[in-house]
Amino acid sequence: MNIQAIIIIVLFIAAVFYVGRLLYKSLFSNKSCGSNCKCGVDLSAIDAAKQTK
Repeated sequence: MNIQAIIIIVLFIAAVFYVGRLLYKSLFSNKSCGSNCKCGVDLSAIDAAKQTK
């Protein structure tokens, strides 16, 4: 094996590891919506007439 093939294989393994870690973190995240995070914003107070202008 030449040095170029080894470099490509190492970079490919690093990229697979990086994407796998991102996927794992997104699936098994312990973060959840708390009471003060503004995830459940109430948009009923917005006047629809103002937005159509």
